[in-house]
Amino acid sequence: MRIEFPGSGNRHDKDKTMIAIEAQPIKRVVSVQVPGSKSYTHRLLIAAALSNGVCRIGNPLRSEDTLLTLAALRCMGIAADEPSGAVLIRGAGGVLAPWAEPIDLGNSGTSMRLLAGLAILGTGDYCFTGSARMQERPMAALLDSLRLLGIEARAVRGNGCPPIVIPGGHPGSRRTRIDCGTSSQYLSALLLAAPCLAHGLEIEVSNGPVSRPYIDMTVDIMRLFGIELTRDGYTHFEVPGGQVYRAGDHDVEPDASQAGYFWAAGAITGSRVKVLGIRRDSSQGDVALAEVFGQMGCRVEHESDGIAVTGGDLAAIDVDMGHMPDMVPTLAVVAAFARGTTVIRNVAHLRAKESDRLAAVSQELARMGIRTAVGADELRITGGIPRGAAIETYNDHRIAMCFAVAGLKAPGTQILDEGCVRKSFPNYWEVFQTLYERK
Repeated sequence: MRIEFPGSGNRHDKDKTMIAIEAQPIKRVVSVQVPGSKSYTHRLLIAAALSNGVCRIGNPLRSEDTLLTLAALRCMGIAADEPSGAVLIRGAGGVLAPWAEPIDLGNSGTSMRLLAGLAILGTGDYCFTGSARMQERPMAALLDSLRLLGIEARAVRGNGCPPIVIPGGHPGSRRTRIDCGTSSQYLSALLLAAPCLAHGLEIEVSNGPVSRPYIDMTVDIMRLFGIELTRDGYTHFEVPGGQVYRAGDHDVEPDASQAGYFWAAGAITGSRVKVLGIRRDSSQGDVALAEVFGQMGCRVEHESDGIAVTGGDLAAIDVDMGHMPDMVPTLAVVAAFARGTTVIRNVAHLRAKESDRLAAVSQELARMGIRTAVGADELRITGGIPRGAAIETYNDHRIAMCFAVAGLKAPGTQILDEGCVRKSFPNYWEVFQTLYERK
């Protein structure tokens, strides 16, 4: 694997770099370590910021997205230090400081959605903005829900997308409803803020939710900090007010989403790839991707120190991925090497991610000679023999990482703008290289 500088050859032009995936022997048995969970890191940082004392968050993911959340929390009055291997957060007891300037959250949808809900605990107006792509991503469902509480949340351009303005101040009502047909993070945002409100919140989910395991993760973290709530499945939540997030020390478990790329490597190469520290009982829904690969013909082993996937004779499947949307591009790449046509259902919400992931996956698989079909709510991939190609990443970290895996079996694959992995997995290429036999 090597970095190339196409075009002008200007080695300082980061937009002109690519990673070339080399045709090199892959280890038959390998164990890898992935960084801490991005989803856990965001939520633990926020819960710690709301706490009544100093919290130590161990093994946090330090990536573009999580650092944006941390920077925004600092703007909102939260003190934080970053010793080696941890983040120390001094909680403000559920009270946030005013901040007059726009807070730029790049293309971090998680930061945007969770912090927009958190802002109601502050004072004055908070303006959240982001990249050009972020300014196309929907926020209307959360804005509507906040308005039902009497909070005059608004999109600056009136289109339901960032920049958005959220006035701080406790709401006049405690009852609201939320449409989670596009993202479960809208609900997580309300849940995280609710205990710090004087009267709490009663939340009805009017549509969805998609990505249900992420709601379970939010609830688990709230309870870890001593918060009480009741729920009726995924349709109704009641959080009493006047509660306190109890300060404490918490570690971030390894990221199951990032594990998926390495299980995929095992699936298509026939190697045995174990991702260390991942547990079957994790509340990260993406851990279930290993079992999906098992349905396709891989051997899946749950061991005390991690989960291993060994590739086999891959066959197409028909699967609902509504609750594992981030893993759809990875599954699609594996499906490209399987016999038959794989059908991935309940994935319309992938169009509102860092890129339109349904279109991106379809277009890049086509470059590799693989037939796909995109429907209103599904993606079909007819397996074959993918060929090497220059892969456009659309500034989307997950497109870059999953198509790198395809390159292990498709010589000549190049990943354009490989640096976009900084969003969630800054050392991805170093870990990826451990799959190769030493020269």
